[in-house]
Amino acid sequence: MTFREQLHRRAAAFGGRVVLAEGWDQRVQEAARVIEHEGIAAVQTLPATITAGEHLDQVAELLAARKPEKVRDLAHARALAADPLRFAAGLVALGVVDAAVAGATRPTADVLRAALWAIGPADGITTVSSAFYMAFDHSPIPNSRGSQGGGSVLTFTDCAVVPDPDPQQLAEIAWAAARDRRLIVGDEAVVAFLSYSTHGSAGGPRVEKVRQGVERFRELAPGVPSDGELQGDAALVPEIALRKAAGSPAAGKANVLVFPDLDSGNIAYKLVQRLAGASATGPIVQGLAQPMADLSRGATAADVVDVAAAALLQAAGRVLGSPAEDV
Repeated sequence: MTFREQLHRRAAAFGGRVVLAEGWDQRVQEAARVIEHEGIAAVQTLPATITAGEHLDQVAELLAARKPEKVRDLAHARALAADPLRFAAGLVALGVVDAAVAGATRPTADVLRAALWAIGPADGITTVSSAFYMAFDHSPIPNSRGSQGGGSVLTFTDCAVVPDPDPQQLAEIAWAAARDRRLIVGDEAVVAFLSYSTHGSAGGPRVEKVRQGVERFRELAPGVPSDGELQGDAALVPEIALRKAAGSPAAGKANVLVFPDLDSGNIAYKLVQRLAGASATGPIVQGLAQPMADLSRGATAADVVDVAAAALLQAAGRVLGSPAEDV
């Protein structure tokens, strides 16, 4: 069974509810049919403008309560709530649905602004970030971990949100990725903080930033195997790890790769997707109190289905409880 098939099957077992914010888009309409046909979730799609509805006033009140400085009066609050992205985020925050998906026609910044306004970050987290789940038909590295259906899944983070994270942001990005990996993939996270240096082979401010990020991550998640700074080959290839980072708890075994900046993360996932033939599920927004997923505007209907399934699994962990709580 492929990672994608497992993703759909596990999401369907949750029996959740998802809202697709851009219901006028053909790809979103097709995705809604697939989600319903496969029994992945109960689906609600939104029109381009929400003019009425039983929850419009509730979403308006929520937005006004969360950011009163941005709302002039009730009429203004209703107008703000009528935007499909804010309305979808509000439905999640109110518990009407378990997850929202948006971004097929709107940029990531719009999706994140709506999510942060209506939902907000998870407790103890100030950095909302993203991850891609890179799935291979066959394991790209001999004896690599994260095996799913005869292949392998690697988490790449952050690839879409935070341009140049500081050490605390790196730690929070890694924490969110480790937590969500257990929900979405179902295995244990092993975290590598990537750099052009391995264990002091080079120096400089950017290397020091990664080292400090590792220290802060270990304070956040002391039970998760992690290491850094590590070069990509030391993080993934056991034989190279033995030479470059012997005794490391993560080198040669990593399945969560934390990139030092958005340039490297975004470039890496696109190269691996296009040159190595990996399927890329995401960007999965992580670090929110409740799930709202972002889409690439180039997303296919299949991408919408996959991202919705991942968001539902994030919701399942929060609703049902998960071993990820101790990450």
